[in-house]
This record gives sequence, C-alpha cells and structure tokens, in this order.
Amino acid sequence: MCNSSNLNKKLNSMKTWILTDGQRGMVNQCLGLTSALNITALSKDINLNIPWKWLPPALTPKRFYIISDHTNYISPPWPDLLIATGRKSVAPALAVKKANNGNTFCVQIQNPGACYKYFDTVVVPFHDKIDGGNVIRTLGSLHGITPKVLDQAKQRFLHEIHSLPKPLVTVLLGGNNSTYKMNKTISHKIANDLLNLCSTKGYGLAISSSPRTPADTINIIKDRLTDKINEKKVFFWYGNGPNPYMSLLAHADAILITSDSVNMISEASATGKPISVLHLPNASKKFDRFHTVMEQAGVTRPFTGDIESWSYTIPDYMKEVAAEIIIRMDKYIA
Repeated sequence: MCNSSNLNKKLNSMKTWILTDGQRGMVNQCLGLTSALNITALSKDINLNIPWKWLPPALTPKRFYIISDHTNYISPPWPDLLIATGRKSVAPALAVKKANNGNTFCVQIQNPGACYKYFDTVVVPFHDKIDGGNVIRTLGSLHGITPKVLDQAKQRFLHEIHSLPKPLVTVLLGGNNSTYKMNKTISHKIANDLLNLCSTKGYGLAISSSPRTPADTINIIKDRLTDKINEKKVFFWYGNGPNPYMSLLAHADAILITSDSVNMISEASATGKPISVLHLPNASKKFDRFHTVMEQAGVTRPFTGDIESWSYTIPDYMKEVAAEIIIRMDKYIA
C-alpha cells in the first residue's frame, strides 16, 4: 500500500472527469468530492438519446451510442478517476470504464439502482437504502462547503445583508420535484409564516429561491413581504442579479429550508447553525427517512412557527468519504 504522501502525489497527477447531466445540484456534489480529495477535474455534461433517456440505468446499454453527440465529447484519453452522479450518468460512466479496460476508477454519487455493484465505489446518504462492500454511506448529500468557503462568502453581499435586523434567518426555498408540489395554497402559507417571523417576532429575513421555485410562489411571497422589503427588513433574491446563496448561509443566525431539498439541507448543515425544516405535504418514505436521520443527528427540527436555537456537531463526512476513497483507489494508483 502507498503511503499518504505518495498517494496524494499520484492523485494530483491523475486525469479526473466529472460526469453529470449538468444540473447544478449534481455538479456541486461532484465538485465537493474533488475539493475534499484536493484534486481538479474536467466536468462533462451528458444527455442520452431517445429512448435511453427515459429508461432506468439497468435497461440502458453501457455503450457510447446512447449519448447525444458523444463522438467529440466522450473520447480518449480516458480518465484515471471518474466521478459521476445522476441517473443519466450511470451507463455512460460504465461505458468509459469498459473502454479503458477497467482501468478507470468509477465513483457514483447517489443511488444508481441495480447497477451499483458495477462501480468501484458508490457514495449514498443513509436514506438511500442500499448497502454493499463498495458502498459508502453518509448523513446527507455531498457538498463543498467548508469554514474557509463560508469565511470568504461572508465578505460578499455586505450592503444587502448588514442592514437587516438581527437575529437573521436565512430562508431557502425549494420547489416542485417528483415528490413535492409547491402550489398556491402552500405558497400563501409560507408567505404568512415569513411575514409573522419578521413582523411579530422581529427577525430579519434573507430569502433565496431556487430554479425549482414556481413563479407563483415567488410572486406570492414578494407581494406579501413588499412593505418589509422596502423597509430593508427583508432581502429577497429570486434570480435578480448575482446569486447570494453562499453568503446567506455564511451570515445566517438560523436557517429555514423547505423540506424538498436534500442538497440545501445538507449544505446548510456545514454552517453549524440551527436548521428548521418547513415541511411540505405529501412526503415520500425516502424523504421521511432523510428528515428522520437529520433530526436524530440533532441537525434539524421541524418548523413550528417560530425559530428555535440549538447547537450540534457539524457533520464532517466529506473528509471521511475522501479518505475512504483514497484507500479504495490504492490498487489503481499504487
């Protein structure tokens, strides 16, 4: 087995690819892992041809012809390390491994379904119920948020944030996905809850929407909070200018997040700030498992109308995942 110094040198000299469908949340998880490994990577966005884009990975050929416009994009020299995430990345990642005669170490983030056994390492949160010798399980999703990242982010958006009342609650709005739907009724309730926090409780609010947040939700909240926004008691970002997401995390005294986003809750956990979860109706068993795990770890609590204060040990699974992957890669980079 290589010693730590030799392993790090070899890692830095390796060719690494990131393979995703280009969604920011997917890319960020892969970048979080490369950051924890202290390596750089070439990021490649892929899409699949019809009908493969509609089929589960287990029914998709592990061949390059399934990839749209692959000839000028997925080609040699093949990577030594490939980090992939998302359903559409599963078959292409395994095709790369096959083309390189098995010499590409393949890491799949998130559950690749029945194909998980073909990867060298699979990294999944505990709420994804898969297990095996090649599986690393984590409390939440992977991310790249560290104290250094937060310190740097705290120097930005000072003008917008410093004037807000304290304590400052950062509010992260998700939106529609395969489980949750953020309809007008829910949006009005969220708007009323936020108005109560700043009007009755006296909190400052720094609100950020996401690409999944419906336009109706944004408009309902804007309309309800117009006076508070004008009074500089609320800052609301909804795609209007540079994204303050990281700065809002860094400046928060507490964080309120809708329950539809595993990624945002996992990223927020790196701050050590109390995280209240605004639960949307119609949760799935998978989301229920995630929220139960995070509550049991002391990271989150359900939002009940007010902001509670508590402390918890910041989950440090990124370092643990990186260390375990280096050990598993030993035979490839020795």
